[in-house]
Amino acid sequence: MERFEVEISDQAFRQFGECVYFIQKENEQAAEQLYHRLMDGISSLRSMPGRYPFFYAAYIPPNKYHKLYIEKYYLILYQIRDQWVYVDYVLDCRRDYRWLLHS
Repeated sequence: MERFEVEISDQAFRQFGECVYFIQKENEQAAEQLYHRLMDGISSLRSMPGRYPFFYAAYIPPNKYHKLYIEKYYLILYQIRDQWVYVDYVLDCRRDYRWLLHS
């Protein structure tokens, strides 16, 4: 089976931390579980990252980002180039991310 390398951008890493920290303020155990679910999702991109659909939105070039939902609140946006997966965003969908559509 073909294996891919996964790279998490600084921005995505910060967003990842913000998602976990937000939960940690209320429940340490839930934050730890979220951390593992997010890491497992990102790690799963090492094999068959193209299995997830593309993310379509105004102002985002078509077929640029794939989207991976973790549970119903967390969205991971990533690109595939050659044998690399680049994780660019880790978003909590309960927040307002209209800025993403204009960046």
